[in-house]
Amino acid sequence: MVRETSPETARALGPEAVLVPVKAFATAKLRLAPALTGAERAGLARSMGEQVLAAARSLPVAVVCDDLEVATWARAHGALVVWAPDTGLNRAVQAGVGALAALGVERVTVAHGDLPLAGDLTWLGRFAGVTLVPDRHLDGTNVVSVATNTGFTFSYGSGSFQRHRDEAIRLGLGLQVVQDSSLAWDVDLPADLDFARHRA
Repeated sequence: MVRETSPETARALGPEAVLVPVKAFATAKLRLAPALTGAERAGLARSMGEQVLAAARSLPVAVVCDDLEVATWARAHGALVVWAPDTGLNRAVQAGVGALAALGVERVTVAHGDLPLAGDLTWLGRFAGVTLVPDRHLDGTNVVSVATNTGFTFSYGSGSFQRHRDEAIRLGLGLQVVQDSSLAWDVDLPADLDFARHRA
């Protein structure tokens, strides 16, 4: 469900929005434990999430989460909160897209919250079909832009880029693949922490 919305909020959303799934900061990025303390991992998760929210620029933003601290953080940054407890990433994103569709949003750009170099997201919704931005290994899917009425099924995890390509083809939708260095760098493993040098 969507918290803290009203008819006025729904009218203000417009036809396009950005959806950002964000895990609890306290338990985020456990695979970085060999390199960072718990407090450092939480701080990194916050800063990366803020980078992605800023990349949405003028578009309305919703954060889908199941953690009260994340929900408070999202509201403080002007985002709507889609509350999706105990669902896992795929079902959480599906719920977020459905919630935004119910508010009149016609196109959603789903961007993961762990993109430390994230640049402008607003142009990704201009293509009428499905836009996919893979990670730099061409394995995962960091950003998906899709119309909310297509029935597109999200399938994150290892190999998701190919699955999302297959889903667009299955639905007969136009497909655009964008390899964007500012959106391709996600952070899962200690080796991914080299993003500061990549930015430089």
